[in-house]
Amino acid sequence: MTAILLALFVFVGVTGLVGAVSFLVFRGGSSGRNLERLDAIVGRSVKSKDLSTDLMIKQALQDVGRQNLLEKLTPEFFKVSKMFEQADVQMRPSVLFGVAIGFAFIGGMISTLLVNVYVAPVGAGLLFSLPFVWLWWKRNARLKKFAAQLPEAMELVARALRAGHSLAAGLHVVAGESPEPVSREFGRVYEEQNLGVSLEDALGHMCDRVPNLDLRFFVTSVNIQRQTGGDLAEILDRIGHIIRERFKILGQVKALTAEGRLSGVVLIAMPIGLFLMMLHMKPDYVSVLWTDPMGVKMSIGAIILMLIGSYAIKKIVDIKV
Repeated sequence: MTAILLALFVFVGVTGLVGAVSFLVFRGGSSGRNLERLDAIVGRSVKSKDLSTDLMIKQALQDVGRQNLLEKLTPEFFKVSKMFEQADVQMRPSVLFGVAIGFAFIGGMISTLLVNVYVAPVGAGLLFSLPFVWLWWKRNARLKKFAAQLPEAMELVARALRAGHSLAAGLHVVAGESPEPVSREFGRVYEEQNLGVSLEDALGHMCDRVPNLDLRFFVTSVNIQRQTGGDLAEILDRIGHIIRERFKILGQVKALTAEGRLSGVVLIAMPIGLFLMMLHMKPDYVSVLWTDPMGVKMSIGAIILMLIGSYAIKKIVDIKV
């Protein structure tokens, strides 16, 4: 009992320390971040000349170390701010991090009460990852929706070009007539080039925000046409037709691999479901998996084999089109 209480106190103390550090690091108003975004859009400084010296020094100190703790700890290809922008989540990273810490505390407490203190890190880690899994799922859903709407947006730009409008006007038509998220992304391109950014740079910013290969084809074709000339409307029609055909083939592939994907879900979910059922019906029967040394080794081996099997099934059914 003493060991359990000591572990709980340690867990609560570490959680509180991490929460305090995250609050101090992530704290700050949104005005400086908005000014920074405006500077990045227009490509020049927009600070007022009548600012006092103290305010300018304060702004400079805020700009130093603008990168938060999460972005420093995460690798270059996984930036939290970019994830939030791609998922279109109106939430600060510090809020999501605080929610994840709260979930981790709840998961540790539940695991300690239901099983024992040794399982608490597992429950805390699982619930800690839930907010980030939600963010990743929301990002993927938005990117898939953008990819499905992109062919229609290209054809709309092509029709606007044939009607005699400029490319910027065609982007404005897409921003006004298309649904989200295509309308927002093309609208940002239109607004950026209105603020003085070159069209090539504005399209490049959209490629950074939306990692889509078809969109890069569109941007590359626009850049080449602006340099060498040609019928951009015909090029966009062909790209849109190719994307639609690829989506059609992708739907057929998903239908043919549905059985394999369902088998993978069943094979992975069945051991977890049986474990939870036995833990509820007869806890003494499954307690050997974490109390006996051989049971611990078997549990680790089973988890590793499940991960390898799920990866193998994913590679089999994941066919690139």
